[in-house]
Amino acid sequence: MTKKDDEFKALRATIQQRGTARMVVVPVVFVGWAATAVATAAVITVAVSTLVPLLILVAGFESVFALHVNVERIGRYLQVFHEGEDAGWETVASRFGQRFAAAAPDPLFGRLFVLATSVNFLPAALGWENVPELVVLAALHLLFINRIRLARAFVVTQRETDVERFVALRQDIQSGSGIRDPEPDVRESASESD
Repeated sequence: MTKKDDEFKALRATIQQRGTARMVVVPVVFVGWAATAVATAAVITVAVSTLVPLLILVAGFESVFALHVNVERIGRYLQVFHEGEDAGWETVASRFGQRFAAAAPDPLFGRLFVLATSVNFLPAALGWENVPELVVLAALHLLFINRIRLARAFVVTQRETDVERFVALRQDIQSGSGIRDPEPDVRESASESD
């Protein structure tokens, strides 16, 4: 087994583990959100109590998003540097996603997070005490929904963009230009100034 085979095997295992982690994180986040929402509503009776459960949703979504982006990026690396011209799993999966986008599930669970965010806002909408408080809470919830929308838009273009970037990197490496380490220049200029 070559070093390249070992790398391929390790990266495929990483994709599998992170994909599984994402499937575990989502239910844990929603259970944690629901428990926090109930607990804060029982203890804090003002509309501001929706902020703590909102933070749980935000943290959970960002975790799911990071896991997905990194899995996709590793997949594109494998596609460019390991599959090359051969149409392996990563190439086929990428083309399937492009061609049949409507058939794909939501990898970020965005609809669920938007629904949970909307439900999270209900106590504030029903129990607000003054307009500025309601406006601030609505703005924070809408800001998070917009973040979900932007993340979903990023995911749509990520595969294509990452393939282009990795192809450019591969061409740089093959042409010998490679990627320079900026650190030697910094050290040289620092020693010259002394």
